[in-house]
Amino acid sequence: MHDLVIEGTVSSPSIKGDWQKGTLYMEGDSYPENSYELYSSMVAWVMDYLKETASPLTLELTLLYLNTSSIKVMMDIFDEMEDAFQKGRQVAVNWYFDAENERVAELAEEFKEDCTFPFNIIGK
Repeated sequence: MHDLVIEGTVSSPSIKGDWQKGTLYMEGDSYPENSYELYSSMVAWVMDYLKETASPLTLELTLLYLNTSSIKVMMDIFDEMEDAFQKGRQVAVNWYFDAENERVAELAEEFKEDCTFPFNIIGK
């Protein structure tokens, strides 16, 4: 259907949704002034993808820092993915982190605890 591109800034990650591949890429820091405003199109893209296709969805994340409101948005996305997974959809998260940034790995682990779908935390 449609791809999604949101250019990154100093306080927000670059985001690319590839509809054909069923992949959403996010890379960078996330501490925007208004997370819900910034991420509304991304959340809508994920929900549309899960509703309009039967194809697998994979999130490829290289997030370095997330503020509280960004964490809430990610929780909402992971909840949508969990619902889809419980209904038989193939979904997964691959969260890449710098081995020197243990904080991000700990945050990813906290998210993973609430998910039953494949959630890979990958150090580089």
